[in-house]
Amino acid sequence: MVSVPSLAETKEMSSSLFEDGQIFHPSGSFKENANIQTPALYEESTRNRLSFWEEQASCIDWIAPWKKTLEWNPPYAKWFVGGELNACYNCLDRHVTTDTRNKTALLWEGEEGQTRSFTYEELCIEVQKFSNALKSLGIKKGDRVAIYLPMIPEAVVAMLSCARLGAIHTVVFGGFSSESLKDRILDAEASLVITADGGFRKGNIIPLKEATDIAVKDCPTIKNVVVIQRTKQAISMQQGRDLWYHDLMKDASPICPIEPMDAEDVLFILYTSGTTGKPKGIVHTTGGYMVGATMTTRIVFDIKPSDVYWCTADIGWITGHSYVIYGPMSNGMTQLIYEGAPDFPSRNRYWELIEKYGVTTLYTAPTAIRTFMKWGPQWPEKHDLSSLRLLGSVGEPINPEAWMWYYKHIGEEKCPIVDTWWQTETGSIMVAPIPGLTPLKPGSAGKPLPGIEVAVLNDAGEKTSSGYFAITSPWPSMLRGIYKDPKRYEETYWSKWDGMYYFTADGAKQDTDGDYWLMGRVDDVINVSGHRLGTMEIESALVDYPSVAEAAAIAISHPIKGQAIAAFVTLKEQSKVDDTLEDLLKRHVVKKIGALARPEKIIFICDLPKTRSGKIMRRLLRDIAEGKIVGDTTTLSDPAVIKEIKSQYDND
Repeated sequence: MVSVPSLAETKEMSSSLFEDGQIFHPSGSFKENANIQTPALYEESTRNRLSFWEEQASCIDWIAPWKKTLEWNPPYAKWFVGGELNACYNCLDRHVTTDTRNKTALLWEGEEGQTRSFTYEELCIEVQKFSNALKSLGIKKGDRVAIYLPMIPEAVVAMLSCARLGAIHTVVFGGFSSESLKDRILDAEASLVITADGGFRKGNIIPLKEATDIAVKDCPTIKNVVVIQRTKQAISMQQGRDLWYHDLMKDASPICPIEPMDAEDVLFILYTSGTTGKPKGIVHTTGGYMVGATMTTRIVFDIKPSDVYWCTADIGWITGHSYVIYGPMSNGMTQLIYEGAPDFPSRNRYWELIEKYGVTTLYTAPTAIRTFMKWGPQWPEKHDLSSLRLLGSVGEPINPEAWMWYYKHIGEEKCPIVDTWWQTETGSIMVAPIPGLTPLKPGSAGKPLPGIEVAVLNDAGEKTSSGYFAITSPWPSMLRGIYKDPKRYEETYWSKWDGMYYFTADGAKQDTDGDYWLMGRVDDVINVSGHRLGTMEIESALVDYPSVAEAAAIAISHPIKGQAIAAFVTLKEQSKVDDTLEDLLKRHVVKKIGALARPEKIIFICDLPKTRSGKIMRRLLRDIAEGKIVGDTTTLSDPAVIKEIKSQYDND
């Protein structure tokens, strides 16, 4: 049974700000203007869940109607069976036939202050031109295309162009290393990479093309590399393989018909870390995903025609897919996207942008909010944030202190906060308040959205107030599998309760009001700043270093990131620890995986705690790191090693 804090313990640990029973209600003016003011949607979904999802599906455009709403053969689902649609059409073309064609779709600001904007009509033309460019390179329905870009408008164009043609995009976060890119290209068997000469981050150039060149050397499926000119630095271009984006666009036709997609045709593969060294290629299909992303954007963010919406996520993560691209654009919203960091050139950059563009909705991560807290309220106080009417958080549970700071200093105590729980695998938001309707509790994600059924279960699959968080019925935007690995899909997500319920790997508590409190992950995945990293990936990178014999990575609490990485390392015989080794190992992990995986601390020990069968007891390492009484050590091959590790950790 997973150990999660009780509600009372959560409040005690979290904050004196969270008074017992403290609940915030939407302001009168927000509630009066809210799109949803009654629980009718909940009631409708409870009466007939499939009928509810049919109604939500009717909010997007279909080329051909579906014949059956759901086919459920646990653990495999098919939604809107027989229906045909196109995701790009729903994001662009259907708006171009209305007054929305002249509405601003994207407001973009680069790190150095450059600005660009696109109406829906202008963006639709760009996407059609690039779709034709991709077709000229032989890209067709079902082909896999890797996208490795900074946060620039062309990243949006690239994703939607793939969707228009029925090509399957796999976006790789621009902060990942060449090896991470290579692993994903090889698994997806991508035939083309779309990248840039580089990107800007805190005044530095991120050499994306250079990393791409290193990656594709070992990727025989890659036929072409399309390069967007962002930094204008000198780069190497391989003749016959590498092509400039601007050259392809120069003579491309602005008219490209859409490819009809079956509801169950794959829209994208997005790789996420797992508990083994190999990332999982999460598969999302077109119909159900678009229904989920469109519906949740509409109801969670209480969207208005005049909104200027800003989700700060990178497109390399699922939040960027669902709540930068497909959800907002299918709803015809105006949104801001920003290339750089929140503290460059100064710590008021976010607040400067909100004031400049009149942002009404800000959707960001608790990690960012805790960073802003650390910097102090003097930065947002320099700016007029009165345009904001709604705040959101995503990526990990938000602690009550951060919630209250966000509410007071950013929302000026007038903006509801929608704390959203969901995963790469769920595709769209599962649990969140509906602003204007739902009372808000700092630290709680609230209740599941209409049409979503969840529960807190014990190991036997019985309902309990504190235990594992489970999703108990299929939902449209659910993952359809792990690419080329059905066995891993079944074992990872469905084996815990014999295929009956989806295992989220999160611990949770349900309070007496029926609200859910998510407590974080219970498996060997570390959530750093809302981004999931498998312990095995980190350990494999460490062991790759010549002097390292073994390694074990665990999560430790971090005041800003939520969780950080601590690594326990044993060295090979004849190898010695010197003043430089810890830094060298940290750099090696960054090179192998990316900057997010950089360990916060590395502890050099004589041996790892192992069972007699050789299994590393990470639970005991976590106990040591958290200062807990070390649990049962009777199964260890050498119980005395724990005392030595504890001594070394305490002295580190």
